[in-house]
Amino acid sequence: MSLATLLRHLSWPELRHHAARHAIAVLAVMLGVALAFSVHLINASALSEFGAAVRSVNGEPDLSLRAVSGGGFDEALYGRVATHPQVALASPVVEVDTYALDAQGRRVALRVLGLDALVAPALSPSLLPEPAADAGRLAMLDPGAVFLNPAARAALAPSGGDALRVQSGLRLVSLRIAGGSSAPGAPLALMDLAGAQQAFDRLGRLSRIDLRLAAGADPQRVLRELALPTDVRAATPGESAQRLSNVSRAYRVNLTVLALVALFTGAFLVFSVLSLSVAKRQPQFALLGVLGLGARERLHWVLAESALLGLAGSALGIALGTALALGALRWLGGDLGGGYFSGVAPRLQFGPLAALVYGGLGVVAALVGGWLPARAAQRIAPAQALKGLGEAGARTRRPWLGPLLMLAGALLALAPPIAGLPIAAYVAVAVLLVGGIACVPAGVGLLLRAVRAPTSSAAWLLATQRARHLRSSATVAVAGVVASLALAVALTVMVASFRDAVTRWLDTVLPADLYVRTATVSASNDTAWLPPDFVARAGALPGVRRLETLRALPLSLDPARPSPVLIARPLADAQRTLPMTGELLPAAPGGEPGVYVSEAMVALYGAAPGTRLLLPLTHRDGHALPTRFFVRGVWRDYARQQGALVVDAQDFVALTGDTRVNDLALTLAPGADPAALQQALRALAPDPALLEFAQAGEIRASSLRIFDRSFAVTYWLQAVAIAIGLFGIAASFSAQVLARRKEFGLLAHLGFTRGQVLAIVAGEGVAWTAAGALLGLALGLAVSVVLVHVVNPQSFHWTMELLAPWGRLAALCAAVVAAGTLTAAVAARRAVSQDAVLAVKEDW
Repeated sequence: MSLATLLRHLSWPELRHHAARHAIAVLAVMLGVALAFSVHLINASALSEFGAAVRSVNGEPDLSLRAVSGGGFDEALYGRVATHPQVALASPVVEVDTYALDAQGRRVALRVLGLDALVAPALSPSLLPEPAADAGRLAMLDPGAVFLNPAARAALAPSGGDALRVQSGLRLVSLRIAGGSSAPGAPLALMDLAGAQQAFDRLGRLSRIDLRLAAGADPQRVLRELALPTDVRAATPGESAQRLSNVSRAYRVNLTVLALVALFTGAFLVFSVLSLSVAKRQPQFALLGVLGLGARERLHWVLAESALLGLAGSALGIALGTALALGALRWLGGDLGGGYFSGVAPRLQFGPLAALVYGGLGVVAALVGGWLPARAAQRIAPAQALKGLGEAGARTRRPWLGPLLMLAGALLALAPPIAGLPIAAYVAVAVLLVGGIACVPAGVGLLLRAVRAPTSSAAWLLATQRARHLRSSATVAVAGVVASLALAVALTVMVASFRDAVTRWLDTVLPADLYVRTATVSASNDTAWLPPDFVARAGALPGVRRLETLRALPLSLDPARPSPVLIARPLADAQRTLPMTGELLPAAPGGEPGVYVSEAMVALYGAAPGTRLLLPLTHRDGHALPTRFFVRGVWRDYARQQGALVVDAQDFVALTGDTRVNDLALTLAPGADPAALQQALRALAPDPALLEFAQAGEIRASSLRIFDRSFAVTYWLQAVAIAIGLFGIAASFSAQVLARRKEFGLLAHLGFTRGQVLAIVAGEGVAWTAAGALLGLALGLAVSVVLVHVVNPQSFHWTMELLAPWGRLAALCAAVVAAGTLTAAVAARRAVSQDAVLAVKEDW
C-alpha cells in the first residue's frame, strides 16, 4: 500500500468522525467574519448613500463660497463674484433646515434650497424643478412655489394636496406645491431664491455661492483676487461628505473592532478543535512518521486543515454578513445607533475587495489558531507515541513571555493616537490578551497552590493534584475562556462606566423642571426658534419661578475638522451649572469674554484653559468678525462629539445682537402643575404643534434608552464571545479526556467507579475554569482600563471614571465556571463509558 493510500485510509475517516467539532470551528470563524463584514457593509453603504445625496444636491462646482456661521453672508458679494473674469458660472443658494407639517399635522424635518432655477441646474441637474402639468411654465420663478423630491412628497403630500406649511421661527408659512424634483436623499424642497429669503427672514443673505471657473483658471488666484470677507470661506464639493466620514470614523472603527472580537475568540476555538484532532490522531501520525511522513509534512498537514476550516468559515461568513447587512439596511436603515446616518435609507453596496479582506482575516485567524496544534503534530516522537508514551511532544516553556507581552501592552497603551484613531491602543488590547493567555499556566499554578485537597477524598485529591502538576494543559483547556471572559468583562466595565458617567452628567445638565423647544435638531436652530416676546411672556406665567434660555448655533472654525456648536446660556456660576473637569480660571485681565470648552475642543483645536479662541460671530452690522475669547475651563459633554463651546448669554447678545432662543429651561414654583403650564405655553404660540415639551426625568430616561440602544450590539458580541469560549473548553476537555483513556482504565482496575472518574474530571473542570475565570476577570479589568482611559478619549474625546459592576461580573464569572464544569463532565462521559480492560490492554 502506498503512503498516499494509507493517508486516505487513516485520515479522512477520522476527519469525518470529527465533523461535528470541525463544524463548531467553522461556525466560530463564520460568526466573526459575518459580524465584521456586515458592520463594514452597513457603514460603507450608508456613507456611499450620504455622499451621493450630497453630491446630487451640491452638484459638482469647482468651488463653493460658504458662510462660516448659520446666519449666512451679505448677498452683495454675489455681484462681485459673478462678474469676475475667471468665473464662468455663479449660482447663489440659500440653505434652510426647517420643519413642515404633514397631512396629520405632525412635523417632518425638511431641507429647503432657495436657488436661481435658471443657473443651478447647470451645476446640479437633479436640482432642476419639474413643474406639474397645471403649474405653468414659469412656476419655478413663483416665490411662493415649492418643488418636492420623492422623499419629501412621500412624507408630506400623501393625499395629493398642493398646500405645504413650513416653519419659520415660531410661525407657519404657507407655500404651494408646484411640482417635483429628482434629487435623492432625505426630504428636500426647492424654491425660488427670493421666495426663500422672504419666507425664512433671510433678506439680503446667502448661504453659499457655487462657482464654475473658466477653463484654465487658477482657483487660488481667483480667491486672492476676490478677497473674501471674514464671514465667507472657500469649500470643496465633497467637504460635507468627508466631514461626516471623519466624524463617524471613530465610531465605525470601534464598532468594527468590537465585531472582530468574535473572530479573535474563534481563533482559540480552532486551536481547541485542532488540539483535539491532533490528540486523537497521535497513533496515526506516529505510524505515518515511521512510514516516512516527516515532521514538516505533519506541520503542513495540520495547517492545511486549519486553512480549510478558515476558508469554509470565511465563505459562509461573507454570505451571512451580506444577508445581515441587507436585512439591517432594509429594516433599520443606515444608523447603527451612533446617530450619524439617521434619515438615510441606503442600498447595499457590496465590495468584492472588502469581502476578500474580511475573508482573508478569517483564514488568518484559523491559521493562527491551528499553529500550536500543528507544531504539536510536528514534535511527535513516533516511537514513543506508538507506545502511548508522552503527549504531542514536549512543549518549550517560556515563563517570561507572558509578563513581557503584558508589559509591551501597557507601554503601547501610552502611545498617542495615529491619524486620530487609537490604533496603538487596539494593538495594546490584543497584546494584553495574548500575554494574559501566555500567563495561564503560571497563573493556574499560583492559584491552585493555595488549594488544600482533603486527604479523605481520593477523587478530589487526584483532581487537584493533576490540575496543579499538569497545569500546562490548562492553556489548551481554558485559553478560550480566559480570552472570551476577559473581553466580556472589559466590555461590561466600559459600558457600565460610560452609562454611569452619562447618568451623572445628565443630572448636572438637566437642573430645571420643564424644558421647551421648537427645533429638535441643531441644524434647524437658525430657522425654528423662539422669539423674544414669547420668552418674555413665558417667564411671566404663573407657576414659573425661574426661566433660563439657551441659544445654539454651529461654527465653522476649520474646514478639515467638524464644526463645533456654540451655546449661549446664563453662566452666573459656571462651576455649578457645567460639569467641569478641572479648575476654573479667573476672568481674563484684559476684559475678554470667557468661554468654556468641551473636552473635544481641547483634543481637536488645542483649546486648553488659558488659551485664546477666535470665534467668527455675526455682529450687529451683519458681518462675521473674529472675536477673541479667553478659555476659562473645560467641561464634559457626552452629546456633541464634534465639540461645544459655552459663552454667557449676555456676552453673546452684546456682541451679536441675536436675541433668538432655541430652548427654555423652566424651574417651577412649589405646587405648580406642569401640565397646566404646558397648556399656557401652547396658548402663547401661534401654532401649538410647533412647541415640544419634556420634563427632566423624561429627557433623562429617553437619553439612557438611546444609550442602551447604541450599545446593544456589545451585549450580543459578549454573548457570542462567551459561547465560543465555552465551545472551546468543551473541545479542549474532550481532547484531554480522549488522551487519558488508559488512565481511566487503570483507575477502574484500582476500584474507582464510573461516578468517581466523572467526579475527577469535573473537579479538574472546576479547578481550571475557576482559575481561568479569575485570570479572565483580572485580565478583563486590565483591558477595561485601556478601553475607558485610552480608547474612549482618543476616539471620542471624552473622559469618564472607571466603574466595575461587581455584581454583574461575579455572576458572569460564576456562569462561566458552572458552564465549564458541566462541559468538562459531559466531555468525560464518552471516555469513561468504554471498556476499561480494553483501554489498558492497548499498551500490551
